[in-house]
Amino acid sequence: MSEKRTKIEELLKSTEFGKTVTVKGWVRTFRNNQFIAINDGSCLNGIQAVVELNSLDEGILKRLNTGASVSITGELAASLGKGQKVEVKVKTLEILGDCDAEKYPLQPKKHSLEFLREKAHLRFRTTTFSAVFKVRHVLAFAIHQFFNDRGFVYMHTPIITASDAEGAGEMFKVTTLPFDKTPRDEQGAVDFKEDFFGKATNLTVSGQLEAELGAMAFGSVYTFGPTFRAENSNTARHAAEFWMIEPEVAFNDLDDNMQLAEDMLKYVIRYATERCPDELEFLKNRLLEEEKQKPQDERAELDLLAKLQFCLDNDFQRLTYTEAIDILRNSNHNKKKKFKYIIDSWGADLQSEHERYLVEKHFKKPVILTDYPKEIKAFYMRENEDGKTVRAMDILFPGIGEIIGGSQREERLGHLEKRMQEMHIPAEDLCWYLDTRRFGTVPHAGFGLGFERLIMFVTGMGNIRDVIPFPRTPKNAEF
Repeated sequence: MSEKRTKIEELLKSTEFGKTVTVKGWVRTFRNNQFIAINDGSCLNGIQAVVELNSLDEGILKRLNTGASVSITGELAASLGKGQKVEVKVKTLEILGDCDAEKYPLQPKKHSLEFLREKAHLRFRTTTFSAVFKVRHVLAFAIHQFFNDRGFVYMHTPIITASDAEGAGEMFKVTTLPFDKTPRDEQGAVDFKEDFFGKATNLTVSGQLEAELGAMAFGSVYTFGPTFRAENSNTARHAAEFWMIEPEVAFNDLDDNMQLAEDMLKYVIRYATERCPDELEFLKNRLLEEEKQKPQDERAELDLLAKLQFCLDNDFQRLTYTEAIDILRNSNHNKKKKFKYIIDSWGADLQSEHERYLVEKHFKKPVILTDYPKEIKAFYMRENEDGKTVRAMDILFPGIGEIIGGSQREERLGHLEKRMQEMHIPAEDLCWYLDTRRFGTVPHAGFGLGFERLIMFVTGMGNIRDVIPFPRTPKNAEF
């Protein structure tokens, strides 16, 4: 029977010097035929194992390559070297799995993020991605903790659905029909009666509509699951598969919705800063090195940890879309045509550059924009008395722009049916949704948070491909 291992995370905190311990992990570096740096994934830092000269067989030493897995038993000792408090003096060493140094792509040197995306199956072993995905885990746990502590019910909404919640039509079709002999009806359209579900279905773009059904019974619910967009966009912010958090709360209005979203963001950011200090410190320093390559005027004003603290320390500024348009239209940025998209009239769909200007230049704090023109928002948002705007809200953060989008939902059956008609959304396809307005309707509100967008903000990573383990983007579906 093999010796029971102790995780490196525990050993780094230990002061039981002289105790015999067993460490198992992967070799990061082996130098001077004496010093082995090992990491086992339990924490960002590794531990050093020290081999007494001439104590190991030459054949074993030659196999101690970067990436090899080892089991080491030895004495825990205080370290004399810089950067570590403890080390392990090797008594026995077993190589569990060899790693060919000629073929292993992750040699002990700095690799570009682009290169590591090509080696996504191995990139978890690097310090950068160890930090990123530890933070991802902690943020996911914090999301559940936040809602659980407030009495929300976690709902699993369907991944395969017959509805398009956003009305955008950018959906992945789900079918068992043969592509070469697709059945057709008399009009030549695809005959879905012969398909698995007997109707056209697709991968979900949002769990919101189903979550609203739950809110009409449980009061407070949230979803946290994968969503899909067949949007052929190859930007650093778009992916075909991503995770969404979508709470829905009965009896909440827009003000309640804004407060819930602000509370949630502050909670999960604080949770991450408290539980991932080493990871965030590493990512901060990594980002500072990256910033040095940019011209001075393109560098961020705040480092990563200061940016996170900025969001914790400030109450979010709340203002209407109309007020924001006035600020943007009258700004020097707009007058001197420094915006790529010039703001010249009410009704413009705000771009990320406008959102960031409001946060970073004008208010210097997170911003919540409300009451957007109804023409640029979804059918389910509650119409204001002016007949032009809806009770929508977007939360804007430094460096990223929109991080949350939500609204008070339209609970009035007549208004909802009229809006669906205006946007050519067939009422018969959403009769189950309309029933919640027919049978005991109540004011209610909710929002959506793209999980990867949150991780990008907290880690400082600039590309969505680097915060999701196995990214799905145009022409890329590895694993």
